[in-house]
Parts: sequence; C-alpha cells; structure tokens
Amino acid sequence: MFKTAMKFAIPTAVLSMSPVVAMAAENLAQDDFVGISFWLISMALVASTAFFFLETARVQAKWKTSLVVSGLVTLVAAVHYFYMRDVWVATGDTPTVYRYIDWLITVPLLMIEFYLILRAITNVSGGVFWRLTIGTLIMLIGGYLGEAGYINVTLGFVIGMAGWAYILYEIFAGEAGKVAANDAPASVKSAYSTMRWIVTIGWAIYPLGYFFGYMAGGASMESLNIIYNLADVLNKIAFGVIIWNVAVQESEAKA
Repeated sequence: MFKTAMKFAIPTAVLSMSPVVAMAAENLAQDDFVGISFWLISMALVASTAFFFLETARVQAKWKTSLVVSGLVTLVAAVHYFYMRDVWVATGDTPTVYRYIDWLITVPLLMIEFYLILRAITNVSGGVFWRLTIGTLIMLIGGYLGEAGYINVTLGFVIGMAGWAYILYEIFAGEAGKVAANDAPASVKSAYSTMRWIVTIGWAIYPLGYFFGYMAGGASMESLNIIYNLADVLNKIAFGVIIWNVAVQESEAKA
C-alpha cells in the first residue's frame, strides 16, 4: 500500500509544480546567476524529495519516519524556491517573508531529525524534541522580527543567536549529545556528529548574512541570495543524505 501510494504521490507533486516551472523558464536570463542558482537548487530539491520518499521502501520501519521527514524538508523548500525564483525574475528582489516561511517549517523538521535518529536506536525522552523545537523557534522568530523591522536589528540578531546557541548546547553537551555519545552504534554516532557540525558550520552562513546584510551593510542582495541558496544544498539536501546513509547502513546490518 505504501509503495503504491508513493508511486502516484511523487509524480503528482512534481506535475503540480510544472506551471510554475514553465513560467520561470520563459523569463530566466542567461546572465541572471541568482535566478540560475534558484533554478538549479529547486530542481535538486525536487530530485532529493523523490529520492528520499522512494528510499523509504529500502529501510527498516524504525528509519522510515526519518527519511519521510527529510523528503518533506526538501519538498517544502522546493515549493518555496519556485516562488522565490519567480519573484526574483520578475522584480529582482526576494522578500524576507518567503525565506522565513520556508525556514519556519523546514528548520524545526531538521532539528527533529536529531530526535528521530536517536529514537531509532535507543530510548530518548521527549524533552529532546521540545528543547530543539523551542530553540529553533526562538532563533527564527528573533531573526525574522529583526529583519522585517518589527524590532531593532541588533536585538533580533541577539535573540536569534541565543536560540542557535541553545540548539548547539543540546546537540553537543545536552541530553541529545550524551545519548549519541553513550548509546549510539558507530554508524549513528558518525552521522550524528556530521549533522551537528552542519548545524554549527553550515548554519553560520545565515547569521553572517544577517550581520553583513542588515548591520554592517556590506553585502548585496545578489550575493546573499546566492550564498543562501548554496547553503541550502548543504543544510537541507546533504543533511538528508547523511540520514539516508545511516538508515541504509543500519537496516542492511540488521537484515
């Protein structure tokens, strides 16, 4: 039943996006490198979504949720990238609200992945789930309020950084970090370590963009969009591939 549903769901999802794809294709200039980056990464996100959903049939039941969540992350991001790309081609701008609507859905899902992969191999309290979710919301809401002008940009930056620091503490030294260090097999421990370094290094691109774009005034909209777009390859697609890899390894080891 699940395989049959996925067989029809993925083509339907892709076809539903085709009018947007066609519209953008007609207006994309060959020297519009921001638009090209939107195009390339939106296609990569669609391909990743199909891959993660289809690969759920290959792994054990306890890993399926992790792969489905990875697919949801790339699916939501792909839809937003189509809209952001069209707005960019038409206006030369990407409204802040588009980025944050994407992040308010995908970033909490990415954080939940830490909880899911630990739950797949041992008992882990729901507190890990809620602490990561709360830290994520503090980070995103603070950043959005600052970028959108609802509060002082410096205050928004400080609130966002506090949320990020809270997340880093949990995945390195908090309960999640301790469970990974003490109870996880080697493959899960390696994946967990790589994932948290992505959150540390890959996510650093966003506060740097905030700082130079809104506080230091040294970054152009074109540069920020290309940097953010490339960062999403690491922070969404590569993040999901790491989870897929450990899910396959653990499933094949138990087969």
